[in-house]
Amino acid sequence: MPRRHRIDALGAALLIGVAAVLGLNQVMVKLVNEGMSPVMQAGLRSACAVLPVWAYARVTGKRLSLAPHTILPGIACGLIFSAEFILLFQGIAFTSVAHASILFYTMPVWVALGAHVLIPGERLTPVRLSGLALAVAGVAVALSGAGAVSSARALVGDLMCLVAAMLWAGLALTVRCSALSREANEVALLWQLGLSAAILIPLAYALGDPVRAFTPMIGAIFAAQVILVAVVGYLVWFWVLSVYPASDMAAFGFLSPLFGVGFGWLMLNEPLSLRVALALGLVGAGIVLVTRRPGAA
Repeated sequence: MPRRHRIDALGAALLIGVAAVLGLNQVMVKLVNEGMSPVMQAGLRSACAVLPVWAYARVTGKRLSLAPHTILPGIACGLIFSAEFILLFQGIAFTSVAHASILFYTMPVWVALGAHVLIPGERLTPVRLSGLALAVAGVAVALSGAGAVSSARALVGDLMCLVAAMLWAGLALTVRCSALSREANEVALLWQLGLSAAILIPLAYALGDPVRAFTPMIGAIFAAQVILVAVVGYLVWFWVLSVYPASDMAAFGFLSPLFGVGFGWLMLNEPLSLRVALALGLVGAGIVLVTRRPGAA
């Protein structure tokens, strides 16, 4: 399909669908944590996603290079990816889905901050700086309520999700600033999935209790998580990225935490407090401003 210059109805519908899947992912992670440890869940999900991603790359004719110049950044991506999902999946076990969604999806804010230092031409303008300030204020509001929501470990969970967001941003910057930026997107993703599976599954057994009260229902939720998030979500996202302008797609980033908060309320009966709404609003406005490009509608 030829490239399009603006997001149309099809592109918007697909991006909203991907955002909904990513928001639902936080709920599925929390539910599957009842049946297997967070580290085991993260590693097994990566392992299950490797073959579909490789198959998609082969079917679409993508060149999967293992050239020497991709090895070091590939290993770095795999290590960062592993740490990111250890923190995220364990953090979701400690805190609410609403808090996890708000904090984890601050990723574009930390990308903008890192790009300001590392990438020429990606300077923080006054508008983007105001977005950064709003997002940081939203993070502060979310963190300030962690202890009151459940227990002391809720704050630990919140901080883990926030650091996971920073690692996600570091992962994006590593790809962009390394030789992997000149390869197909699938090359970096396969490094992340393959290496994280090799690290996290043995680590889960070393830590003990890799499988808990595993039931057919938890198995079905995990399978849905792999198919919807790691396979379908990935395929749709990169197809949209290949057709539509990335700058227009960025504005949809706010929808993922919005869906996450909504699904947490709908499926887990998490309370929708004024504090959560304020944090979500501040972070969402910050993401929109930080990802805004001059001339964008």
